[in-house]
Amino acid sequence: MPSRSLAALAVIGAFAWNDGAFAQQITRVTLYPGSAMIERSAQVAAGSGRVELTGLSASFDPRTLRVETDAGIQIGEVAVKDVSRTEALGVREAELEARIQRLRDEKAALDVDVKTAELVRNYLASLSARPEDEKGHRAPFDAKALPVVLEAIRRGGADAYGTIQRTEIRKRELDKRIAALQGDLARVRNGTRDVRTVAITYSATRSGALRASYQVPNAGWRPQYRAALDSGTSRVELERQAAIMQRTGEDWRGVSLRLSTGAPRSAQIVDPSTWQLVMRPPLETRVANSELLVADQKAARADRLAAARAPASEPVATVAEFQTEYTTEFEVPGTVDLAADGRQITVSLAHQQLAVKQRIRVVPRRDTAAMVTAEADLPEGVWIPGDVQLYRDGGYVGSTYWQAQAKERLVLPFGRDDRVQVSMKRLKDRKGAAGLIGQRAEREVATLYTVTSRHKVPVELLLLEAAPVPVDDKITVDTAFEPKPKSANWEERRGVYAWEQPLVPGQTLKFVADYTITYPKDMVVLGLP
Repeated sequence: MPSRSLAALAVIGAFAWNDGAFAQQITRVTLYPGSAMIERSAQVAAGSGRVELTGLSASFDPRTLRVETDAGIQIGEVAVKDVSRTEALGVREAELEARIQRLRDEKAALDVDVKTAELVRNYLASLSARPEDEKGHRAPFDAKALPVVLEAIRRGGADAYGTIQRTEIRKRELDKRIAALQGDLARVRNGTRDVRTVAITYSATRSGALRASYQVPNAGWRPQYRAALDSGTSRVELERQAAIMQRTGEDWRGVSLRLSTGAPRSAQIVDPSTWQLVMRPPLETRVANSELLVADQKAARADRLAAARAPASEPVATVAEFQTEYTTEFEVPGTVDLAADGRQITVSLAHQQLAVKQRIRVVPRRDTAAMVTAEADLPEGVWIPGDVQLYRDGGYVGSTYWQAQAKERLVLPFGRDDRVQVSMKRLKDRKGAAGLIGQRAEREVATLYTVTSRHKVPVELLLLEAAPVPVDDKITVDTAFEPKPKSANWEERRGVYAWEQPLVPGQTLKFVADYTITYPKDMVVLGLP
């Protein structure tokens, strides 16, 4: 073969390969709770060349771009370029626009059917209005042809009016579908119309793969849990789930997906600072002091509520779980398709069987309802705070928010126990004076708690009492309990006392909490019972 022909074939082959370079795709995604690391790959041939990765989200941070290759491939210049996307559409966006256009075309065809039927209807209507002659008489019908004419009018009228009615119904259905698709299209576009292109030059001694990874926002996974208690065996099945969504502007088609509990963020070294104490003038009036105390208590109450409510940031095959020193990662089997329109999919990650200790928990000063709780050692790995759907003996009992890292043990509530009855009765409520010549005021409050079991088997009772806690040395609190609590400052909570003991079937237990509070007579004390 002539050398010129060989050169032409070489050029054609090079252009054919360059077209293949543009066929790069997203092959792997690592999802974090608030972002995603996307990996694209492209095959390159031996020699020197340039690969363009197109259609990347314009929101990705170029500083996170990392390029890796197989052995024998050397990377040269890497350039990032922003491209206007006024015409180029994403796969999902183009699909939605095509569906909307097809529905509009179908609606236009229906309009043609309506107009045709209206022509027939109008013609039939004209037959009933026969023209008059010069004397005002209408032309007579041929008696023999009259039955045929009437039958034609009847059939034609039924067909015309029926077509119009059916077409109007069909048009209303199309309008609804078009409106729904337009809403989906608006969510896909998400206000951004730009993309980025990454151009990579290389030199390769042999063919291989080139991989580029980069981090993007507007994607992530949210943990969800399902806990099912079997009260007969005192075991809880704890299922870890993940709700996945993304609005990156890039559709994910057939990608390998890994979920990580880690969260890439800026790293800074924290230096210590001195602890400074500053004097301030005393408040001049008792009223001002009371107002400040009220404000502090409101602020503390608001902080507690905010802390209590604040969030942290189809069946599949077994998910591979990887434990590292700092994170837990899950490899979702197979591949995943997820459009960039914010839709959510849920995958099951892992199941664990935990032996638990069941207790009936009562906090009568707050609520006289008894609560079934299950306690166990915290499972291994990193557990991100999230919602837990709770089931007890096969029945759904509600949900809770699990602050996984805030506790040393797993403690979950599994609904009320209506077979344990709790009542509360005030035994003493006295005001008086104390100290020398009555310079101090005194308040005594005593409360009786009664707990009765209607169970047929013994249960473990945990009764918690929150005592008044003084925040000023001028206030004193004397406590008297009957019987004596098992622990004070339960779980290192100041002023919380705990009674822990078995409760046999039909048994009634009584607990008395008696407090005597004294304080200067000229002071106003907030929070008194």
